[in-house]
Amino acid sequence: MFENLSRRLGNVVKNLRGQGRLTEDNIDGTLREVRMALLEADVALPVVKVFTERVRARALGQEVIGTLTPGQALIRVVRDELTELMGEAGVGIDFAAEPPVVILLAGLQGSGKTTSAAKLAKRLKEHDKKAVALVSCDVYRPAAIEQLRVLAAEIGVDCYPSTDAAPIAIALAAVDQARRQFKEVLIIDTAGRLHIDDTMMEEIRGLHAAASPHETLFVIDSMMGQDAVRTAQAFNAALPLTGVILTKTDGDARGGAALSVRHVTGKPIKFIGVGEKIHALEPFHPDRIASRILGMGDVLSLIEEVEQKVDRDQAAKVAAKLSKGKGFDLQDFREQIDQMKNMGGLSALMGKLPGVAELPAHVKDRVNDKEFSKLGAIIDSMTPQERRFPAVIKASRKRRIADGSGNQVQDVNRLLKQFDQMQRMMKKVSKKGGLQALMRGMQGRLPPGMPFR
Repeated sequence: MFENLSRRLGNVVKNLRGQGRLTEDNIDGTLREVRMALLEADVALPVVKVFTERVRARALGQEVIGTLTPGQALIRVVRDELTELMGEAGVGIDFAAEPPVVILLAGLQGSGKTTSAAKLAKRLKEHDKKAVALVSCDVYRPAAIEQLRVLAAEIGVDCYPSTDAAPIAIALAAVDQARRQFKEVLIIDTAGRLHIDDTMMEEIRGLHAAASPHETLFVIDSMMGQDAVRTAQAFNAALPLTGVILTKTDGDARGGAALSVRHVTGKPIKFIGVGEKIHALEPFHPDRIASRILGMGDVLSLIEEVEQKVDRDQAAKVAAKLSKGKGFDLQDFREQIDQMKNMGGLSALMGKLPGVAELPAHVKDRVNDKEFSKLGAIIDSMTPQERRFPAVIKASRKRRIADGSGNQVQDVNRLLKQFDQMQRMMKKVSKKGGLQALMRGMQGRLPPGMPFR
């Protein structure tokens, strides 16, 4: 989401190299570039003005005097101010209320409320609460009611019926049913509109007054750009918001909504949607997002994601096979592809690694998650014997596998060649001292600045 902004800010820092210190002249010149980078990212103009003034004041302050380089000084100031702009870290759901804790989601149509309701229910069920229920008050879109019902069944939570009654009656009935069933949390999905109008706001105000939610979360599409400000202001004026869910952050959005909505509403961003799948909802950490914007990566989030989504039993099984010298077969490779998909794919993982923003465009373009799907289809077209003993795959088998997976024989050959190279590497690593020997062998091919000791 922040790729363009990261690139622009990276160029700003590079322009300061070779200068001895931060001065008023080079700060003003640099901040003009920062201002343009933020405006291109669809950050609201009032937010840009406040941000650049705060950066300027701090950069000229005593706290950066004596810093080694102007680039390092500016990076620190910009990172701190980005973090401050996006709000507090780790602000989750407040459960300090008598059960059921009612959470109401509000926002425009298409912002992702229904999906976010299910994602939030799944997250709460896995991390905090077991007895979670959902209800849809979007009586204008039967498809939304059905979508929530299907998603609730998928994650194993109750979805209360949305009858032909008015939204307020549906909400009150759901609250009463949740109380009688001793539910800990009830999430209410509300109707959206294509634009802000008085009728919509009056309905959502009445629904809020009747249901008395403990949390009122504003769901906003990160791809809205400048319109995010006007929408956030309208909902903030109509409802006592307690937080924000920012959706579709895995898309081509420029990131302006993330940097604007907290400043406009004064409410914390609590969660961000990072994909279409039901598990793709993460807590919002402004310090980590600031690091990603500046090309520093987000290793902490990557570690947490691995801990939550990697099948430890499967990983242990593969490790045990390697340690016993039994080798790494195509079935193991297929399972590793699935593990990577569960974490959002290779491109999502790379986005959280430091220094990826500095890679040339042609290198980043070669990272293609569709290629992994192709490899998975090829392996799925093999028999169990072929997966365990790839050496038996000759010309006729290759043609059958290619036809079965919808690929070419050349694709099958490429997979087998790559797998053979991977197997050789795995055998070296499994030997005592194998990793050190492998790294020494790669010493001449490592990028500058990455010596092996």
